[in-house]
Amino acid sequence: MDNIHFDREEEEELRNRVVPELVRKLLTAGVGAAFLTEETIRTYLHDIKLPKEVLARLLDGANKSKKELIDRVGDEVVSIIKKIDFVEEASRFVEDHKFRVSAEIEVIRKPDTK
Repeated sequence: MDNIHFDREEEEELRNRVVPELVRKLLTAGVGAAFLTEETIRTYLHDIKLPKEVLARLLDGANKSKKELIDRVGDEVVSIIKKIDFVEEASRFVEDHKFRVSAEIEVIRKPDTK
């Protein structure tokens, strides 16, 4: 296997351009994982050429994060709904509003069936 040697300029460019881009992509994928599908994450990270084990761990972590987020949001929504007194809210609505009902009635003769 050939050893790869970088001169100082190439090493500096690699450190300043490639590494931050790699870190940015990994962070973006990590933060956005709760909102992305597994296939979207795979596509997004495809050009990084991660080992299968690393990609599998990232996807597993993304799925766990997504499940935790959905569970927490669901729990919060349920908690908020439980605090609402629907009878009281409906009563307040009825007290603050006037109702108008309009109807139109038309009487039509049946056709002769003889």
